[in-house]
Amino acid sequence: METSGVTRYQCDLAVIGAGLAGFAAALRAAQQGLVARVFEKLPDTRHLCNSRLTGGIFHVALDGLLDPPAVLRQRIETATDGSADPELAGAIADDALRLVRWLQAQGIRFMRSGRDPWQTFTLAPPALPQFGRRWQGRAGDVMLRVLEQRLSQSNGKVLRGHRAQELLMREGRCEGFSGVTLDGLPFAVEARAVVIADGGFQADPRELEQHISPDPSRLCQRNAQTGFGDGLRMARRAGAAAVGLSAFYGHTLSRDALHNDMLWPFPWADDLARASIVVGPDARRFVDEGRGGVYIANQLARLPDPAAACAIFDEETWQGPGRNRALSANPYMVHAGGTLHRATTLNQLAAQAGLPSQVLVAEVAAYNAALAADRLRDLCPARSVLKAPARPITRPPFYALPIVAGITYTMGGIRIDAHARALTESGLPIPGLYAAGACTGGLEGGPQAGYVGGLIKAGVTGLRAGEHATEVQASLALAREL
Repeated sequence: METSGVTRYQCDLAVIGAGLAGFAAALRAAQQGLVARVFEKLPDTRHLCNSRLTGGIFHVALDGLLDPPAVLRQRIETATDGSADPELAGAIADDALRLVRWLQAQGIRFMRSGRDPWQTFTLAPPALPQFGRRWQGRAGDVMLRVLEQRLSQSNGKVLRGHRAQELLMREGRCEGFSGVTLDGLPFAVEARAVVIADGGFQADPRELEQHISPDPSRLCQRNAQTGFGDGLRMARRAGAAAVGLSAFYGHTLSRDALHNDMLWPFPWADDLARASIVVGPDARRFVDEGRGGVYIANQLARLPDPAAACAIFDEETWQGPGRNRALSANPYMVHAGGTLHRATTLNQLAAQAGLPSQVLVAEVAAYNAALAADRLRDLCPARSVLKAPARPITRPPFYALPIVAGITYTMGGIRIDAHARALTESGLPIPGLYAAGACTGGLEGGPQAGYVGGLIKAGVTGLRAGEHATEVQASLALAREL
């Protein structure tokens, strides 16, 4: 319907963003009788988003989904060092397996992609580790196409080329939103409930500079480059609180990934970085490598130059952890054009890598001595062995791998409760407003950038948003009848 030059839409549930979170919310609501519409800013029928590029593994904190909810809840608490909101952690733990079973009921296929429990539920056909982005016909691409087909069969619809700009609020309640089409034409949506599911703010340099890194241009965008934080800003203007904006999920990559697309999303440099030491341009350690690749990537991002660090290791590590994965750093990072310095002495290595040689030699010596004496905790910063054992740097040749932080999605965002309702600063739900997926915060992140799982977070919060919106509207309809 068009009035006064503005195209107007009406529905029970309006969803902003056509990724896993958005489709889960819309489809679940449509299956229960609501008129659901998904508004996607991109015009392509196979628009890029992180859900489409995903590797496709559904896990909880890098472990399986088949354990009892109490075990999953404890796993989330451990992974996030207790920083996860207990209600959100409980929601994920309670519904992780239910989400997978629901997806299977929609016709989405899973397979086991490895022997570890966290690889039990992997989208089929799998997204194979490979050079560059090749997602067509695999994993997330198939999942989103199936969900959209199921939505159309349930009387739902996706409207592409519609970018939401402002939530429509009346007396503290969200009653829709307004925006513009790809052609610059205004539109408005009247809805009984709105779900924001437009992803994180990982591709917005302004938000990144404010919350993540002093120099976003030196982060590798290891993502679809379509998440600009529109939903987060709209929600905050409407009175919603934000939480945990300073952490992200990502990995360490070759520094050359900044200009060589063959070096992302794989191979990772995580296995090398966490096995040995990571030094800044002054050749000094600045991070606890034992906390793993996600944590290291977050610390890299906070450097004045996020692409100025190197992983330092020896031949033993290059031939060991360097070959751990299907598309491992050794040899594929070099094959794809990544820089790797190699020398028979640390002094020579420092010269090649542009590091102060005396400092590097002393740093490696201090690290080796602490490792041999079981005194890694006395280093500054202390070195843990939470995610991987520390390995000595003693067997030549020695290597320096220039690395950079690769950002996949931001972990923080709109504060929500266990029903995915957007909350104010005082913790009260905003009637009619929900948020799901990577635009939300409170589950992952914290001081150690604790990782729980993007697909599980997106699917469970989307599912719960759709279900709660349906319950509320059913209750209101019943009250009107009475």
